[in-house]
This record gives sequence, C-alpha cells and structure tokens, in this order.
Amino acid sequence: MGEKRSTVTAMEPRDAGRIARGLEPLHSMTYFAPETEQYLTQAGLKPGRMSYFAGRSAPMGAVGAAVVAAAFYNFNPALVARSIPAAWALASPADVVAARFASVDAALRRMLGDEVLASPEVAEAAGLARRAAEAARPEGRPLGAAHLSVEWPNEPHLVLWHALSILREHRGDGHIALLIDAGLSGIEAIVSHVASGKGFLRAFAQASRGWSEDEWAAAAAGLTERGLLDGDGALTEQGADLRKRLEVDTDRLGFGPWAHLGAEGAARLGELGGGVVRALLAAGCFPSEVFPARR
Repeated sequence: MGEKRSTVTAMEPRDAGRIARGLEPLHSMTYFAPETEQYLTQAGLKPGRMSYFAGRSAPMGAVGAAVVAAAFYNFNPALVARSIPAAWALASPADVVAARFASVDAALRRMLGDEVLASPEVAEAAGLARRAAEAARPEGRPLGAAHLSVEWPNEPHLVLWHALSILREHRGDGHIALLIDAGLSGIEAIVSHVASGKGFLRAFAQASRGWSEDEWAAAAAGLTERGLLDGDGALTEQGADLRKRLEVDTDRLGFGPWAHLGAEGAARLGELGGGVVRALLAAGCFPSEVFPARR
C-alpha cells in the first residue's frame, strides 16, 4: 500500500489570496444584514451609515473622523464626519463591539440555521481560521491590529467570523499601503476598482462611499489623463496592469497568516468556509444592486 499523499503540496501567495477572497463574504455579509443596524441602534447608535462606520472602527476605540477616513481609505471624509465622533457619545466602542457580535450571531442563525452553526465543520473551520488570524503581524496594520486585540468570542461560528474579519482587515491594510505607493487616492482607488468589473457596481460604490457625480467624474478624468482609463471609463491596458499588480502584491503582503496555517490547513479552511459562503449567497446575503451579475 503506497504512502498517502496530500493533494496540496505547496502554497503560493496567489493561492492564499484566492482562498481569502473566496471567504470574504462570510465577513462582509454583516454590512448588508438588517440585524446589524437593528442591534447597533439598540446599543444607542443612530440608524444609517453610523452603524457601518462605528461598527467597523469600534475596535480602534473612540477615534476621530480623520482616523476612520484614513483607515477605511475610499470613503469621502465628509461622509465619515457625519457619524464620527458623534457615535461615541451615543455608545461606547466596547458596547458597539458587543452589539456587532450579537448582530452577526442573529444574522448567521437566520440565514444558516442552528444546526449548521453547531456542526463539526464550522467548529473545524473556526479553529483553522483562528490559528491563521493569531499569526497576523500587527505592524503597520491599524485595522487588523485593532480587530486582533478584541477578545475572542466563544461560539465557533463567531470565532470563524471574527478570525476572517481580522484576516480581511489585515489584508486590507496591506492593500491600502499599495494604493498609496501607486499614487491612487481613495476615490481614484474605488473608481479604478469599479472599472475593473471585479468590485461594486458604480451606483452602489459612488453612493455608499459618499462621492458626488462631479467628484467621481473628476477622479475618472484624472485617471484618464494618467492613461489608466480610456474615454469610456474602462481600464486601459496600463490600468488593467496596475490593478493586476495591486492584487498580486496584496496577496504577497497578506500571505503571512496563511503561510503560518500551511497549505493543507489553508486548503481545508477554504473547503469548509466555502460551503458556508455558498449557503450565505444562496440565502441572499448581498442585495442584487451591489455586485456585477457575473459575481
């Protein structure tokens, strides 16, 4: 009888990036679940965008609008300032963090059911994801470090969500460093990402990030002048190359936690988490107006 061989013998940053992107809906579903606003307003916040800005930034503490805008990068700072720091006079960051976990618990129970959340598969995925997240280096990663400092929940499905949130923010911090190095402002980053066809639909991106039609058009004109967009607002070859390099380098900068987990562990997490993600997508966790139809 021959020696049993693993189907995964090595892992490259692009492999880890593919797994990370595939699991991201399990984190980002919270931004679209009605439970998020429900629980955060019960904690004291006002309805609307305050739940997003305060919910995501609460692990950093009661920081000001400029810090949140800098960390989130592609939002209009004026939009952020309508919610921050006013949110902290209505609910403490600790209360917001607690309410966010409660909202995630409620949303996942509604969309997946108690039986799925109590399954051995979710428990195994949670253990793998936590192992990867705890290996994330905090240096130069403000959002990743802040989320890593939050006390771990007990329930496996919340451990899984929290671990993937840490990995998402850690990866995002690295991506922002690359955007700065590429000379892309916050609005230029979102405009070029929409043009790639791999991000949000334009109407949602522009409205949710708080940019006016004139501001969006000015950013697009600047990208056109740099040769990154063509006259129709699509990426040029140069623009497509830039976006590709950004993704390749984002995979490279975000590779550390996945390398620590190892090829087999990462593949197993991708397999287990992928099943959860498919169930969430089938449950309609994202509105149809958010992403391109082919996603």
